[in-house]
Amino acid sequence: MGTAGGTTSSAGTTGPTVLQAGFVPTGSMAAARRFHTATLLPNRKVLMAGGDSGGGPLASAEVYDPATGTFSATGSMLVPRPEHTATLLSNGKVLIAGDWSLGSAELYDPDAGTFTVTGNMKTARYGHTATLLPNGKVLIAGGVNLTGHDDPASAELYDPAAGTFTATGSMTSKRYDHTATLLPNGKVLIAGGDGGYDGYTILASADLYDPIAGTFTATGSMAAARCEHRATLLPSGKVLIAGGVFDGATPLASAELYDQAAGTFTATGSMTATRYDHTATLLPSGEVLIAGGRSDSADLTSAELYDPIAGTFTTTGNMAAARCDHTATLLDNGKVLVAGGQNHRILASAELYEEP
Repeated sequence: MGTAGGTTSSAGTTGPTVLQAGFVPTGSMAAARRFHTATLLPNRKVLMAGGDSGGGPLASAEVYDPATGTFSATGSMLVPRPEHTATLLSNGKVLIAGDWSLGSAELYDPDAGTFTVTGNMKTARYGHTATLLPNGKVLIAGGVNLTGHDDPASAELYDPAAGTFTATGSMTSKRYDHTATLLPNGKVLIAGGDGGYDGYTILASADLYDPIAGTFTATGSMAAARCEHRATLLPSGKVLIAGGVFDGATPLASAELYDQAAGTFTATGSMTATRYDHTATLLPSGEVLIAGGRSDSADLTSAELYDPIAGTFTTTGNMAAARCDHTATLLDNGKVLVAGGQNHRILASAELYEEP
């Protein structure tokens, strides 16, 4: 549902100056991008792939090196892709899947710095989720495409050993812009989303995928229907669901927790701001960093921290740039790389968050 914010690129600045508590600038990407993906690689670098520049989809990719604070070019994807998914596989490669109209997929090899083709998905999709399962396969669930909304409740599994996708059970509802979270018991929680592709048929329902049975079953519903929200697995094993949009026009500040033992959602403290298309990152402290997003018609610079012990959100330092549809990646050094996105323009800038 993310709406375009313009087409002018913006490069960030570099330097050691602290902007506001928690955020400092770092090098900028070579390309301004939104709807891209960011993947922490085994070599501790971050792969930024694809997205949209405002002038069209991108095939380019680049790698961020935390040691130097710079981005450098790597091999390009075989096709331009926005709103795809990127999943780090057990073998160290990255599965790139989907796009606005593609069912194709490819693999990034960090050692070679190149992308190669792999098997096609059964259904072209974007706005889907991709979850690495304990058995090494990847669950692709839901989404939509531009060619007729084919089988939107469907799901499939990618097998890295075979390089192929096979169908698995379907969700109880069609949905996109939902969340998928691997639980400690090996099941996958699918929550919320848009069930009508209209911005108004927003879901409160949730499903559990059982990788052994290959089936989805309904679990407790959220207190609030929401899509474009974020879900974070907490150290306690509960899942924090935060923000989102209710009816295509009403952003939410509310949050709730899913308890896998009870199969229910319960309310927790609300965020300090309504927001959707934000990021949520689990920090080494166990707190969750919520950054940016959109509130009504405004893109946000604000960020806040969720304390799972107190069940409350508190503000932290603002980002240098308002941004939504960006990425946030926890680095091995404990800092969070926030990159790209959009406000009234598409952004190339990046910044780092460090816990106070």
